[in-house]
Amino acid sequence: MSNVPPNMPPNMPPGGGVPPPPYDPRTQWRVYREQQRAAWRAQRDAMKAQSHAWKAGYVGAYGPRVPSIVGPVILIGVGVVALTIYTGHISASDFWAWYGRWWPLLLIGAGLALLGEWALDLKRETPVRRGGSFVGILILLAFLGVGAAGYNHMGPWFNNWGNHDDFFNSFGLPEHDMDQQVLNTQVAANATVDIENPRGDVSITTGDGSNVEVHAHAIAYASSDMEANKIFAAEKANVTVSSNAVLVKSDSNNNGRINMTVTVPKSARVTINANRGDVAAAGLGAGLTVSAPHGEVHLSSITGSVQVHLANDKHDFSAHQVQGDITLEGHCNDLTFSEVKGKVIVNGEIFGETHMENVAGPIHIHTSVTDMEVASLPGDLTLNPDDLRVTEAKGQVRVITHSKDVDLSQIYGETYVEDRDGRISVEPAGAFGVEAKNTKGDVEVTLPPNASASVNARTHNGDIVSDFPLPSMEGENKSATFQIGSGGSRVVLSAQNGDVHIKKGSTIPGPPPTPIIAAAPTPPTAPNAPHLKAPKAAPLPPKPVTQ
Repeated sequence: MSNVPPNMPPNMPPGGGVPPPPYDPRTQWRVYREQQRAAWRAQRDAMKAQSHAWKAGYVGAYGPRVPSIVGPVILIGVGVVALTIYTGHISASDFWAWYGRWWPLLLIGAGLALLGEWALDLKRETPVRRGGSFVGILILLAFLGVGAAGYNHMGPWFNNWGNHDDFFNSFGLPEHDMDQQVLNTQVAANATVDIENPRGDVSITTGDGSNVEVHAHAIAYASSDMEANKIFAAEKANVTVSSNAVLVKSDSNNNGRINMTVTVPKSARVTINANRGDVAAAGLGAGLTVSAPHGEVHLSSITGSVQVHLANDKHDFSAHQVQGDITLEGHCNDLTFSEVKGKVIVNGEIFGETHMENVAGPIHIHTSVTDMEVASLPGDLTLNPDDLRVTEAKGQVRVITHSKDVDLSQIYGETYVEDRDGRISVEPAGAFGVEAKNTKGDVEVTLPPNASASVNARTHNGDIVSDFPLPSMEGENKSATFQIGSGGSRVVLSAQNGDVHIKKGSTIPGPPPTPIIAAAPTPPTAPNAPHLKAPKAAPLPPKPVTQ
């Protein structure tokens, strides 16, 4: 029996009240869709809030996240170092040598910075977490430091290894040697002679005839005579003649070397390719081309142009009594030039000292630190990592360098010098123009007592001192423009963070000297042609210290 009271609708709830609306599918779908939209908007707002929390530091179980300052500081440091190397303010080789020794300081500095941040975070009311995204960069820099340190320790060993017979005998085997049969081949007087010796020294000189004579001394590193004989057979020297072209070649062998002394006609043009070995040449009359990537080169009494190609090894080069131009490319240690009638061009790094004297032609030197041009050098020139000195130069002298003391005296021509982190001293030998700029350091010019010049001097954070009458100056930035005598030559001096000194010399210089080229001596005879290298000039007296 139904509990619905009489005369009531069938869908009325028990006890009466408002009847529910009839079921409508469209209305239900609309309600469901609005619910889904509201849930999606709530999820979107939550994702936005989480993104802002990651960017600005969020508060979680461990407190807000705060980025560390160590990463940006490391990137700034790397950028500054790269910029100074790229602009030439510091040498790349010097930096890596320093970094290979002191790279652990980077880890110490990063650790101290993190400790400082940790100590600062302890004072916060709310604990924080520091980001460690810089750890990968720190590990990379540590690997670079280990690599640079390894190169610093092993690099000199590798360089010295190639200088001695130990390079060819890395396993310490017994040494066997043998003089091979002398090769004597008649060639044209104006022949082109190519000498290729992959392992071993080459000494070349000239003879009176039209023969090419080869004396080969073979060295083998082997545990028995039988093995040594096999090496001797494999590295034998050969001479091949094709019309005017002559090829003197030794076959290479990894367990030995062959030293060759070659005599050629005086008018022959010679090319030498010695991969691992020294080269000495004397008495050639038609020029010379040398490629010696891993050896020293010493030349004497050469007529004609000379081209020399070196590699990255720190070996010496010398050239004496050359009646022609000399072009040298590559890295080397000590350079010595004397009595050169033509021009001298040096392009590469110089790790030791350069000494030149009595060069009749122009001189061009280009390294990563120094660009230099001298019109003629009847006197001498010395260049090393700390100093650049020129005494008695004829014609224009132009120097652009840094981190060196530049001392130019008895200059019979115009002078232009740019330097920084060093001292400039110029002494013209007459009424010649001088322009000297020093970014950090003093500038000193010594003029003849009868000088005639228009002087423009200025300095920042320094003083201007002159033995000639000077107008009064005050302030941090000082400048003076005045005239000495009739004002014939132009003298412009500029010093940043340094003083300008204008001195009066004590003597009047004489006429400019003329380079004298001595007569070529008789070349040595084969097979005892020595490796010619003249002794270095006596060291110059020390410079007076500028107060």
